[in-house]
Amino acid sequence: MLAIIAAVAFGLALILDLAKAALGGVITVNTLVVLGLLLLALHLAGVGSSTRSWSWRRARR
Repeated sequence: MLAIIAAVAFGLALILDLAKAALGGVITVNTLVVLGLLLLALHLAGVGSSTRSWSWRRARR
């Protein structure tokens, strides 16, 4: 999921860079690239993709 959001951030940064457009003073192309790199690093680290090894039925016994 984080990799998909990173791809969207990179795509938006590319479109803004090619169109020479801006989304205001705070959100720039560099901000979107850094956001994409952060999300990609979190994805590669395994954040957000954990599965639970126990269910409530096992904990109940």
